[in-house]
Amino acid sequence: LKLGCLFSSSGTMANIEGRLNSVVQMAASELNAKGGVLGKQVEVLVTDPASDWPLYAQMGRQLLLQDQCSALFGCWTSVSRKSVLPVVEQNNGLLYYPLHFEGEENSKNVVYLNSPPASSVLPALEYLMSPDGGEAKRFFMLGSDYVWPRTINKICKGYWESKGFDESSWREHYVPFGFSNFQTLVNEIRQFASEPGGQPIIVLTVVGSSIPDFFEEIINQGIGATDIPVLGLDVLEADLEGLDTAPMVGHLNCWAYLQNAESPANDAFKSNWKSFVQKGNLPYSPDTVIDPMVSAYDGVHLWAKAVEKAGMADPDAVRAASAGLSFDC
Repeated sequence: LKLGCLFSSSGTMANIEGRLNSVVQMAASELNAKGGVLGKQVEVLVTDPASDWPLYAQMGRQLLLQDQCSALFGCWTSVSRKSVLPVVEQNNGLLYYPLHFEGEENSKNVVYLNSPPASSVLPALEYLMSPDGGEAKRFFMLGSDYVWPRTINKICKGYWESKGFDESSWREHYVPFGFSNFQTLVNEIRQFASEPGGQPIIVLTVVGSSIPDFFEEIINQGIGATDIPVLGLDVLEADLEGLDTAPMVGHLNCWAYLQNAESPANDAFKSNWKSFVQKGNLPYSPDTVIDPMVSAYDGVHLWAKAVEKAGMADPDAVRAASAGLSFDC
């Protein structure tokens, strides 16, 4: 049984997205060590869409039609998912999507493995606006220029309006993928923060290599969490590798999983990942685990459970068998 991977190991998303190929392979190797699925071994076919959104669709079509993959695991950005969506819908494939996302989409050909805004972004804002979170009253939205940041910020603005804030309470700005020179923008944020109206925060939705570049600039300019807290909606442990994180203490990120969660299952997962990286001599930190890795890993095991329940890997049968399944992740 073949699974196809659509995660970039080159381009602006490579550092964080590429490791999802490996965690899918790790999950498949666990299944194979226990006899496979329906008595068959699981083979993982890895591609590299190179952070090029149309290429995801092209490679996804090849994995489904030419390679006859039973399911696809892939995409990080919502724009890459939107690129693959018509491919899986036209060819009745299944895409397991491991990222939190903006909602406002529901396809029978996509298994959404992570959280929409109502269970992630809005509770985070609610916390920051509370006395415990510092009573935020003003909001600078900074994002990469594509569907997820723009849709999330639209949802945020509607939320703030429902709480009685007017448009003067926020500012929004978008930068291209791979943007790195944040000096002028951080000066603009500093100016916004100096204006009256209450505690400001930054709602950060830049992605990929822009994340460490942004944090390097606010560190360079001496801005700490006690001045202007950052709520990073895409910031992961992997984005901070190589940064001096001491000046970043107090900033927040928002995910369904963080690697320092204490549980025996998490300890086992981290240990297994470390061994997998070291044995395979993979180009990733053996000590860093990120939320979408866990969702992708869970997704492989949920797919396997559905195939076993259905007695076949046909997408319609797997879809029907998926309802009510759970996996102790």
